[in-house]
Amino acid sequence: MVLPFTKYIPIRNPLFRKVYSLHRNFQGHVCFERFNPFLQTFSTSDHCERLSWERSTQDILLGKLKFALRNHQVHEAWETFQDFRTLYGYPEVHVLNQLIVQLTYSSNQVWMRKACDLVLQIVEEKSGLLHADTLTKLALSLARLKMPSPATVILRLMLDKGSVPSMHLLSLIVFHIVKTEVGTNLASNYLFQVCDFHNCLNDRQAHHAVTFKADTLVFNLVLDACVRFKLSLKGLCLVELMSLSGTRADAHSIVIISQILEMNGLRDELKELKDHVDGVSAAYVRHYRQFYDSLLSLHFKFNDIDAAAKLVLDMTSSHNCNVKKNGKHLQNPCFISIGSPNLRTALKIHLEPELLHKDSVLVVESRQIFFFYRGGKLVLSNRALAKFISGYKKDGRIGELSKLLLSIQEELYSVAGSSLCFDVICACIQFGWLECAHDILDDVEATGSPMDQNTYMLLMSAYQKEGMQREATALLKQMKKVGLDEGLSDDVIEKQNLCEETLDSLGKADLAIALAQILKDEDQKVFPLVYNFNSSIFFFCKARMIEDALKAYRRMVAMKVQPTIQTFSFLMCGYSSLGRYREIIILWGDIKRFMRSGNLVADRDLYELLLLNFLRGGYFERVMEVISHMRDHNMYTDKWLYKSEFLKLHMNLYRSLKASNSRTEAQSKRLEHVQEFRQCVGID
Repeated sequence: MVLPFTKYIPIRNPLFRKVYSLHRNFQGHVCFERFNPFLQTFSTSDHCERLSWERSTQDILLGKLKFALRNHQVHEAWETFQDFRTLYGYPEVHVLNQLIVQLTYSSNQVWMRKACDLVLQIVEEKSGLLHADTLTKLALSLARLKMPSPATVILRLMLDKGSVPSMHLLSLIVFHIVKTEVGTNLASNYLFQVCDFHNCLNDRQAHHAVTFKADTLVFNLVLDACVRFKLSLKGLCLVELMSLSGTRADAHSIVIISQILEMNGLRDELKELKDHVDGVSAAYVRHYRQFYDSLLSLHFKFNDIDAAAKLVLDMTSSHNCNVKKNGKHLQNPCFISIGSPNLRTALKIHLEPELLHKDSVLVVESRQIFFFYRGGKLVLSNRALAKFISGYKKDGRIGELSKLLLSIQEELYSVAGSSLCFDVICACIQFGWLECAHDILDDVEATGSPMDQNTYMLLMSAYQKEGMQREATALLKQMKKVGLDEGLSDDVIEKQNLCEETLDSLGKADLAIALAQILKDEDQKVFPLVYNFNSSIFFFCKARMIEDALKAYRRMVAMKVQPTIQTFSFLMCGYSSLGRYREIIILWGDIKRFMRSGNLVADRDLYELLLLNFLRGGYFERVMEVISHMRDHNMYTDKWLYKSEFLKLHMNLYRSLKASNSRTEAQSKRLEHVQEFRQCVGID
């Protein structure tokens, strides 16, 4: 007879309590009492096989862990694993990896965090225990549960071990990570690290390097997210990275790149891209609607109404003819420059405008501002028409507006079920621009196909309402001259009243509403000269003509043209390319001055660019100052990236120097900032 364990043995010692807890687990597996010196005198069993204590408990715990894993008992498996690790360390490699995989399948954030913490502990102790497939599954599960930061940590751990997921799986992970702004920043930085790692592989590792080359889809996913969250600087850097890594740009890429170039005001680069897009076949017209939208938007921002009109006319004569232009076969590789085609050092990006992966997980969100697609053609929106009306009216060039309207009416507006010239005349009347309306009426009449009687009557009603009797009489004579006086008699006043009712209804017309919004926006828009200055600064910086770029910036400030985030980022990249980090400190002073005046709102992209440049230059006081600004604005800081950059450039900086040993006050302060930074990013 075996006496009850708890009745006769008081458990006070911690070691004995552990033995007791194991006793409860092992009952039924072996004769536990045979291996407990305190119970041997009470045991009456003579059939228990005599085993080594270490061997038996290890086998039993391991068996219990495997059983729980086979039956997907996550909680039981975790508890058993904790007991096993306390006594014997980590179990067999395949069991350990199986445990992590089971945790990833739980779809529970608590278990996912436990899995992530466990992986971090294993990496610190025995990184060789983890399989790449296990880490890939964990990263994907974390990304799906909207945990972008831990997911990126796992991807970076894999990269540190010299591996990346297959491009198919990486695209799925990135697809989920970039659903948030923080995730987009992390995915962008990770992509830079992957490409940097790929470039560091030597010729002997060429075969291995193929697996590290990010493909077009991964770039497209991150670039599209940059557009979605308005990360203009990050997006532009990724476009350049795409060129440096030799990744080809497909049709999706070209549309996204056009949006990024628009966000940064780089019209020349977009115009060069247009030369290749213009040649695509009719089947791709719908896909490139957003491209033309971005280019037309930049023409308007540069206040270049002539270029905007030419773009519309070019589209009328090319895409809308529904035949492919003769020229280069677009399946052959073609390249454009990022910067300027006139620069010998310009980066070249490989384009394939008619390569479109229809099974891609990427769905490019396309806005409809200036063009929409209808009846197989690109049609001008009311907002685009309003921009043309406003632009030509401001310059006093109504005749050219009429010429444009007449040129595009048949091609672009015949499918819209409305008369383009009629809509524009009605909008001008609604805003009291009666002279403009009359000029357009005259220009249409001069073509030999005058507007209908109702259009003339609308203008006449407006003249009557404003007390412009002389103009109304002249218009009546004009109507008689073109044969539109039929039915006009003494009851003309009654007809005019009817037309006034029609005119009042035009106040709710879409074009009139769009024109009102355009006029309102133009009072708050960025001064067009800023785009010209920024474009020049960008060119000079890419050409490493930093003094010319600085002259353009100083002239910009002297003319009281407010610099933008792009102005400072272009200058910063120019200085950085020359290793002139000290000048960036002066630039940082200007940025802070404009921020204090309320004329500039710095975003996370600009702060991170500043931080990385100060880190590379070794200006740690400025590094901590920028981090402080980011904290004040609740901006996410990618500490892993900053830590990696520090270890690459300043690993042993002041590592053994103590504050008491510093020779000067400046050295003492620098040591303090270095130590503060090390603590901030988690460097021991």
